[in-house]
Amino acid sequence: MLNITPGLKRLTKHLKLEVLPLYYAYRDPRVPWYAKLLIVIEVGYALSPFDLITDFIPVLGYLDDLVIVPLGIAMVIKMIPNQVMEEARQKASKSKNWFAAAVINAICIILVVVVLLKVTR
Repeated sequence: MLNITPGLKRLTKHLKLEVLPLYYAYRDPRVPWYAKLLIVIEVGYALSPFDLITDFIPVLGYLDDLVIVPLGIAMVIKMIPNQVMEEARQKASKSKNWFAAAVINAICIILVVVVLLKVTR
């Protein structure tokens, strides 16, 4: 069984809360193009079947999944102006877009299945 530290659990929960605000921030014209580009790269990398560090290498193989992706998301959040990110968070908290929630949940489920398949091999 995986032992996830409380700090990692907190980070995961925080990042999960930031996914929808990042979507809204991406759509905002005040966000710099390089931040939008990094959002696309991060999401693409997180969903890509290719890894920077192959999973065959013990411990280091999961480094990209546990460290690189969260650090990239944190870096994107720092690139977005504070006012834009705050507005995006407010919009996300008021959002009742069930379709977006279903898509995000489906992505999360797929990611969990992929990680579980990698862990059990």
